[in-house]
Amino acid sequence: MCHAEAMSDRNLELADFLRHARASVDPSRTGLPADGRVRRVPGLRREEVALLASVSTDYYTRLEQGRRIVPSGAVLDAIARALQLDDAARTHLGHLVGTPLPSTSSRVPSVQRVRPGLHQFLESLDRLPAFITGRRTDILASNRMARALLADFENLPHRERNYARWMLLSDEARTLFVDWDVQARAAVESLRLDAGNNPDDRATAELVEELTELSPDFRRWWQEHRVFQRTHGTKRLRHPIAGELTISYESLSLPGDPDQTLFVYTTEPGTTARQGLDLLASWVTSEKPPAVRDSSTPR
Repeated sequence: MCHAEAMSDRNLELADFLRHARASVDPSRTGLPADGRVRRVPGLRREEVALLASVSTDYYTRLEQGRRIVPSGAVLDAIARALQLDDAARTHLGHLVGTPLPSTSSRVPSVQRVRPGLHQFLESLDRLPAFITGRRTDILASNRMARALLADFENLPHRERNYARWMLLSDEARTLFVDWDVQARAAVESLRLDAGNNPDDRATAELVEELTELSPDFRRWWQEHRVFQRTHGTKRLRHPIAGELTISYESLSLPGDPDQTLFVYTTEPGTTARQGLDLLASWVTSEKPPAVRDSSTPR
């Protein structure tokens, strides 16, 4: 398919999407004054969408006709608002045009919560350590294996249920990680990335201030302005029960919860690390510690 044909197909898809979106809008919820005219079809008229989006009726009509027009990001955003598109529809509209649209979620919830289905999923991973982090690397939930391998975050005060804080300030983390300096530095760089994504978050600023005051290592690494997104990697641990471990981790962003990330730790079959995790799993089962509990923090 040539470029012109691809553009034509994309414009036709855009036109079809706009027509269907326009038909689904309730005119009474747009703030437009009633004009007394009888509506023969459901939804908004083309001229009403144009008025709400502050574009000409001719311009919008040509979009719905599948003409070869590429709207700017500002125009596309205005049309999305006029059509009252939710985030999923806005994302799809952006894909059709090739112009990403920002989310409509302008207010970040102060309380981070993990939905019940994810708690059940964590609990089902009864032989793999897994946990969920939120903004500023707060630990929001963890399963029994993660609490046995790392730390029982659920029993810490809310303000201390934070991965970067635990890594930088706890003696437990320094003893547990053979490559502590590598992992601690990565935690600092992840926190800096998060701080850049949420520059007005007060709790993040307070955490950075606390770590700057209490940790010389944090001060040094923070001043380097390096950022790091933990997607996958390995960690080396020296655990009192599981012994020497080289563990791989994968991080998964959660659809519908862009501020939350699932981390799962795994080991290669047939290795001493796998034997160590199996031993830890047997210990966890025999000890019967409490099931996954919510660590949501009111920040």
